[in-house]
Amino acid sequence: MDNAIEANALGKRHGRRWALADCTLTVPAGQVVGLVGPNGAGKTTLLELAVGLLRPTTGTITVRQRAGFVAQGAPVYAGLSVADHLRMGQALSTRWEAGLARRLVDAACLDPRQRAGRLSGGQRAHLALALAVAKRPGLLVLDEPTANLDPLARREFLDSVARAVSAAAESTTVLFSSHLVADLERTCGYLIVLAGGQVRLAGPVDALLAGSAHCQSLDDLVVSYLREVPR
Repeated sequence: MDNAIEANALGKRHGRRWALADCTLTVPAGQVVGLVGPNGAGKTTLLELAVGLLRPTTGTITVRQRAGFVAQGAPVYAGLSVADHLRMGQALSTRWEAGLARRLVDAACLDPRQRAGRLSGGQRAHLALALAVAKRPGLLVLDEPTANLDPLARREFLDSVARAVSAAAESTTVLFSSHLVADLERTCGYLIVLAGGQVRLAGPVDALLAGSAHCQSLDDLVVSYLREVPR
C-alpha cells in the first residue's frame, strides 16, 4: 500500500515540553484517516508538521502528496466576502479549480456577497473547506474542523467533506483529527490513536473492531484502549 505520509522517530519540542517524541507512523494514501487522542497528545503538532507549518526537532516526516489544510476554528478573513476568498484562493494557487470551489460554496448555500465575519461557525467551516479542496490537494488535512459545531452543522460538514472528496478529479487522502469519535466512525476507514506523543494504535477500522471481542463501536475501542495507555 502506498503512503501519503511517513514519519520516522519524529519529535517536536515546544520549549521544555516534547509534544511528539519518537513518533513513527504511516498514513495510507487514498483513504479517509482518523486521528484521535486525548488533549495534549500531539495531534495538532503532528498535523502542522505534515503541512510544513512546523519543523521537526528530531526525526523525519515525508509527505508524498500536495497538502491542503483546514486549521482549528476554520480561520478565514472576517472583512472579506465569500467571493473575495475565492478570488484570493485562485490568485494564490496554480492548481485552482474554480468550478469545484463554486459548487462547494453553492452546496453550502453561502452568499458570495456575505462577509466571512458574519458567517456562522458551520458556514466558515464550509468556506475553509472549499478553499482547501479547490487547490486540488492530494492530501486534505482537517484539524478538529467540527469541534465548535452543533450536531446538525457537524453532519452537514462531514457530508460536504465526502462530496468534496468524491468530486475531486484525483484520488484524495484525508487526515481528519477529532475528539468526536462518532464523527470518525462515520467517515473514516483507517484510525490512528495518538497518546503521549506516540502512535499507540493504528489500522483499518473494520479490522480493529473485529479484533476486539468486547467493543461494539469505535468509541468503545478508543476509550478502552486509552485507559490502558500512559499519557
